[in-house]
Amino acid sequence: MTPNAPKRNDEPLQTSSQRRELRIVKRLQAIAQAGLTYGECKYDLERYEELRSFAVELAAIYGDAEPAKARGIFANETGYQTPKLDVRAVCFREGKLLMTREEADGKWTPPGGWADVGYSPFEIAVKEAREESGFVVEPRRLLAVLDKEKHAHPPSIHHTLKLFIRCEIVGGEAETGTETTGVGFFAEDDLPPLSEDRITPEQIALLFEFYRNPDKPALCD
Repeated sequence: MTPNAPKRNDEPLQTSSQRRELRIVKRLQAIAQAGLTYGECKYDLERYEELRSFAVELAAIYGDAEPAKARGIFANETGYQTPKLDVRAVCFREGKLLMTREEADGKWTPPGGWADVGYSPFEIAVKEAREESGFVVEPRRLLAVLDKEKHAHPPSIHHTLKLFIRCEIVGGEAETGTETTGVGFFAEDDLPPLSEDRITPEQIALLFEFYRNPDKPALCD
């Protein structure tokens, strides 16, 4: 961990418990959604819908949200449930990492966000970098595919895979977007407060490791 990295949670047992409980809730939701997708018996479909309702209620409790809101973000899809994809553009300038300040929490992360339908991962990295930082980038290589549950992010009701894509800045200039309130370049030993739902200190260290060792093989959890 770098000297100015944010302090980690001092309650690992509570966090571990939250992670375990949310993992169970997410599995219940996935089982219910698969049943609703492939089930044929009307009685089984009723049971799967009831199971899904229980999963939504539990997600609302653990996520501290109203049930209607929890259903909207947790159980709003049809078809077989799959993980969500979070794509991050990894850009360096003079040894410093490009980061943007999120409007949502006022903290910093490499530009990126949910994968959009109709775009490849490389295209999403280019799109997010332009929209959130103002810079035009060209993708170079995939650095890592990380399972969010295997890293020290705060507990989340989504099962998310994170893709980090190395990009080169080829144009544009620093400019905030609709979801960002700041753009900057930061050295590894001079980091701003991190948006740990999106990036962890350990992942930042990994990105700088890739910068120092450009031939390092891509990682996958």
